[in-house]
Amino acid sequence: ESLDLAMTLPDVDLFLSRAAEEVLHMYEYKLSDLRKQFRIFRDNTASAAPVGLFYHGHYHSVVIAPATSNTVAKCAMGISDTLPTNIFAQAGKCRLPAFVFACDTEPEVVTESPSEWVTLFPRQVDLEHADRLRRFERVTVVGTVGGLEAALRERLACLNASFS
Repeated sequence: ESLDLAMTLPDVDLFLSRAAEEVLHMYEYKLSDLRKQFRIFRDNTASAAPVGLFYHGHYHSVVIAPATSNTVAKCAMGISDTLPTNIFAQAGKCRLPAFVFACDTEPEVVTESPSEWVTLFPRQVDLEHADRLRRFERVTVVGTVGGLEAALRERLACLNASFS
């Protein structure tokens, strides 16, 4: 769902964690196919070198979607040891708006696995991390793809851009 939404946005770069690459494979997405539409950065440098692009005004916003409970916890606690968490930290330091589609924002979540729909019950600590992240400046946390789309429509309207 997140990739389907990204495909409707103008000029999107994808910053993939190692876990994201594994999940893309599980859902039968191929990097070679994604490269036809997106510039892709992979989490394969110790210093997260691609974050340097943020210092030169290449981006107006950051979207982390979907964000696992692990990524949300790291972002909420200021830990930046993966490419997505480094991107989030740099967005904050550069005062860019960040939009986080957090997977665990409600006491009960119905989500699609590679083979079926499953019901999950996020832990209290996961809900607390999402709530903490909501209090960050210039950070919008959403719990659904529809919420993400609405937030991005609003952001693009401020930039006089649009979905395709």
